[in-house]
Amino acid sequence: MTRDPLARIVAERGERALEELSVLRSSDPPTTGGRVLSYVYDSGVEGLDELAVRASALAYGVNGLDPTVFGSVAALHGGIVRRMRAVLAPPDDDEVFGSVTSGGTESCLLACLAAREVRARTAGDGCSIVAPVTVHAAFRKAAHVLGIRFVGVEVDPATARVSADDMLAAVDSDTCLVVCSAPSYPTGVIDPVVDVAAGLESLDRSIGLHVDACLGGLALPFWPASPGAGPVTNPWDLRVPRVTSISADLHKYGFAPKGTSVLLSRGRQRHRAAWFATTDWPGYPVVNPTLAGSKPLEPVAAAWVVMEALGDDGQRELVARTARATERLAAGLAEIDGLRLLDRDPGPLLALGSDASRPEGRRVHPHLWADACGRAGIAVQCQPGYRQTRGDIASSAHLTVTPVTEELVEEILAVAGAAADEVRGQPAPAPPAGFADVLDALDSGALSPADILALPEDDVHTMVAAVLTGDAEPGMATLLAAIERLPTDVGARLVRAYLAAVMEG
Repeated sequence: MTRDPLARIVAERGERALEELSVLRSSDPPTTGGRVLSYVYDSGVEGLDELAVRASALAYGVNGLDPTVFGSVAALHGGIVRRMRAVLAPPDDDEVFGSVTSGGTESCLLACLAAREVRARTAGDGCSIVAPVTVHAAFRKAAHVLGIRFVGVEVDPATARVSADDMLAAVDSDTCLVVCSAPSYPTGVIDPVVDVAAGLESLDRSIGLHVDACLGGLALPFWPASPGAGPVTNPWDLRVPRVTSISADLHKYGFAPKGTSVLLSRGRQRHRAAWFATTDWPGYPVVNPTLAGSKPLEPVAAAWVVMEALGDDGQRELVARTARATERLAAGLAEIDGLRLLDRDPGPLLALGSDASRPEGRRVHPHLWADACGRAGIAVQCQPGYRQTRGDIASSAHLTVTPVTEELVEEILAVAGAAADEVRGQPAPAPPAGFADVLDALDSGALSPADILALPEDDVHTMVAAVLTGDAEPGMATLLAAIERLPTDVGARLVRAYLAAVMEG
């Protein structure tokens, strides 16, 4: 036993803290087992998570800041980039370079930063990103952080598909980057990369074309043909010569722990344009290929080991399991009276909306349905309706399918059917009482959006805290009902305050 009294104190307190952590985690939904159909990506392969934990332990304490000090940093990053280049770029392409990041948001932000730098633009000078409104919110965040305008191109309200012509029409002399998704998170649609690339050919070559394959980058290349939605046949990655960068997450369909992603870029100029370097201070030369300085090696080591363990054959088998589960779920969900499976492409995402072709008494509101599924132990994600001038995108519910889902298809369909029976014919959910007054005041003109945006943060906190402590049955349907009615800037402020109140306890 150690003679160091501090070590004994630390050990005792640590054990108590671990016990408390165990209690806290016991109230969370499970991250394995397939009953959470968003946010988590469970391979279902026995022992794979344990390999990742062992890899993390071996890398514990290594600072990824300087690969000249810790050689394993360069070796692991290089191995991951080579692997992803083999999946997403033409064979033997020596003009594609990459960085390993902390997740999809960082990969997307760095792609936008590189695009701004390549165009020799500066923050706030009018430089813009052109993307479908269905592109991941990370690009709106990147625009906000980098001082770039986000130009959202509206999509077909029935299919959520964007027209290449509409995308190209939005490109002008201020555009630094055009973004397509493979696939789009809300519905699983793959944007028309080839057509957009062809249209950009006649424009300035310094305008980047980024493909956000954070979700599909390790699923679509291995997706098998199926009766419901055949193989992915249209090129969408760096095999399209005009594509200048692509992002793909390893912690999604690479089945690595959170958080690892890769940004691949065509050419050294674009790759290095996202880096930060300075010698303008008295300390060591600072060179950061990503946003972080000091950063852990644990997630990178875990991702590398998982990729090595799976190999192409293991990856292909896991994606095949995912594809079988997706098609079985799609077929079963399409049979539920009152729900409608939304348009999609090959890939592991499904979305459902209310079937407007059915009488009102037979329709199922997707948010009420999702909350009912959650009460029965299957977590489904709610997605609010989206206002467009060409027609609104309706409310929907989102399902992310993973390999382990294949073992639960019948259980999920049983829960889905029972949940639909429970809420079929019910009216659309109403906003929480705490927000209803605000909505009524906005509708009557007693309050303007500017009035709400000008409120002190403490007043906004009081408003959302009342929602959190109200008597309404928990669930997302009522909160989404408020978001759908609020102006987007007001809605953003209120949901920010809502989550902040949750975090503040």
